[in-house]
Amino acid sequence: MDIFAFPPLTALLDAAYGALAWLASLLEPLAGASAAALAVVLVTLLVRALLIPVGFSQARAEQTRARLAPKLRELQRRHKKNPERLQKEMLELYRSENTSPFAGMLPVLAQAPVVGLLYTLFIRPEIAGHPNDLLTHDLFGAPLGTSLVSSVFGGTASPSTLLVFGVLIVIMLVVADITRRVFTPAPVEGDSPLNSPTMLRVTSALHYLTAVFAVFVPLAAALYLTVTVVWTLVQRALLRRRYPLPVPATVAA
Repeated sequence: MDIFAFPPLTALLDAAYGALAWLASLLEPLAGASAAALAVVLVTLLVRALLIPVGFSQARAEQTRARLAPKLRELQRRHKKNPERLQKEMLELYRSENTSPFAGMLPVLAQAPVVGLLYTLFIRPEIAGHPNDLLTHDLFGAPLGTSLVSSVFGGTASPSTLLVFGVLIVIMLVVADITRRVFTPAPVEGDSPLNSPTMLRVTSALHYLTAVFAVFVPLAAALYLTVTVVWTLVQRALLRRRYPLPVPATVAA
């Protein structure tokens, strides 16, 4: 079932196509065949700029969760045999602090429609019944409408495609590694399942999911993901200085 056959979504996709094609044509004298790629970068920067206020709320939420962590651990210790009471007490604690365990997730949720639109724009040969000229654009010779997996297994991977995807994936992996090392939460005190080696490995691996996802999406969407993870890292580092996490108390010997 093609959800974009539904008239309102068809109109939305066509409007997104028209806006991106217009921006690409505006940039073509500057970027040539890579004009659509530059347009994707500018759209990414615009989206992230609009989400700056949300980034502040995300940083405050992270600071609040870190401050509440000792109280949450105490609740878990007191009510570990009564899950219903534990859930009620935790919700009451979050309510008293005017926050929630899901605070700070808006940036991810807000960007999902943008990534979905970009993905759709660069996989369809036609948009609302007319040819998709965005597919004629590339980035340094790598077509914006191809994915790394499809080009490799389809036998169409060119050196340019491999090089461009390789650079983007390396950037995402480096950003993920920096994020993992700098922003990984401190281990939970006590005998917690979160401290198990398996859970720590899973938590660490989650940082690299974006790079894995980028292998399967069109190059245009992978470019969006690359720009946004770099933005996220820089923004998070700046906001961490404004909203530092509380320093865990050390137990005197």
